[in-house]
Amino acid sequence: MLNRSDRPAPMNGEAEIRYLDGDFRVVRPGAFVRCAVTGQAIPLEELKYWSVDLQEAYASPEAVLQRHRAAYRR
Repeated sequence: MLNRSDRPAPMNGEAEIRYLDGDFRVVRPGAFVRCAVTGQAIPLEELKYWSVDLQEAYASPEAVLQRHRAAYRR
């Protein structure tokens, strides 16, 4: 067949993720998660930073530091 693609259709919307040590599991499919600090959408294929304890994603190392600084002030 011409113009046939075997790739699945792209996911839309926000995913629900279970963050694990060194990995994560998709609970509800989606294209992205939101950074807990900035609110920025993070495509799942670019997700590198998260907290297992807080079950949150972060867009950058700076966002991780900002979140941890805020947590230690309490």
